[in-house]
Amino acid sequence: MNRKIIYDVRAVCGNEVLWPANVWICDGLIEKIDTRRLSSGQVQNYELIDGQGMLLIPGMIDVHIHGANGFDMMDGTAQSVQEVSLACASSGCTSFLATSVSSTIEDLLGMIQSVKRVIGHEEGAAIAGIHLEGPYLNEKRKGMQNEKFLRHPDIEEMRRIYREADGWIKMVTIAPELPGGMEMISYLREQGTIVAAAHSDATYEEAKLAFARGASHVTHCFNGMRPIHHRDPGLVAAAFEEEHVSLQAIVDNVHLHPAIVRLMHRVKGADNMVLITDALQAMGLGDGIYTFGGHQVEVAGGIARLQDGTLASSTITMNKALQLTVELGISITDAVQMASTTPANILGCRHKGRIAAGCQADLVLLNDSFDVQWTMIEGNLIPSTIRI
Repeated sequence: MNRKIIYDVRAVCGNEVLWPANVWICDGLIEKIDTRRLSSGQVQNYELIDGQGMLLIPGMIDVHIHGANGFDMMDGTAQSVQEVSLACASSGCTSFLATSVSSTIEDLLGMIQSVKRVIGHEEGAAIAGIHLEGPYLNEKRKGMQNEKFLRHPDIEEMRRIYREADGWIKMVTIAPELPGGMEMISYLREQGTIVAAAHSDATYEEAKLAFARGASHVTHCFNGMRPIHHRDPGLVAAAFEEEHVSLQAIVDNVHLHPAIVRLMHRVKGADNMVLITDALQAMGLGDGIYTFGGHQVEVAGGIARLQDGTLASSTITMNKALQLTVELGISITDAVQMASTTPANILGCRHKGRIAAGCQADLVLLNDSFDVQWTMIEGNLIPSTIRI
């Protein structure tokens, strides 16, 4: 048996932080959590890992990431997917959805094939599935999406994509107001896929219809969609009203004003709000010129923009998004729920995203600056993440 005890940690367990806590692990699963002083008799046959009083959180789950460390998963290579897996683990993320951008069908199928080659062989964070961001998006709200690849929803094309994906499509972002959008929502829900709305010019009424048809998520909320107006409330206000709809937030102090992050949290709560990176390949590398989605992207001061100034994804990591969320005044327990538990719930992974008996031992140790000290997946430390 592979047995470990992580001791002397501040463990975020649901709505409380236990300290000093001990987390007992056996064969990749959490056995129990206690706050007792350990005696020699209790720890026989267990490897001891000293948490040094630092913060232990459940592994974070990024449902929206495109690339990292100079690699873009749309390049169709297994190496790019592995590099993202490693980069995610280094930033405290233990599972992720490999996320596409709008492209030709050939490039999309190539990306899907490369992801499938890596599933089950990840060197870092586990692939929880694929998130298709497009190509069924509205040109008017395209953001950095390349307009030459945007098209109306096509169920026959989507059937072809599903055949190639072998059940790994977990989330699809569309503009529901496009011709065929409502029919596409129904088709995606029949496949058990999470339907997200974004890059959309949907009116309030169109958004309400989409949510009634089965859409249940909003990709990078407030970004790439009709803004709220007091006589034209749009997609965001419709999502705020629907209890079953969850929201993504890019918390990098660029995409969303701090007051908007707090508003989203106040309206939706931590159980319906998800932290994401939406990172491009500049994550982990920093400033420079990159090619992303068929565009030239310049990253300056950590902010990625197209030549016309349009924001083009982000360079934030999950651990820094968590830190910024706490610095905005949201409790650490709610911030961790938004980074770990809520995305796990949305994806139906109830054995992930929480420190509780019977759950998978996907864990992250953070210092007071939210720097990752190590990442553990299924009870095993990822060597490239160890900092202490």
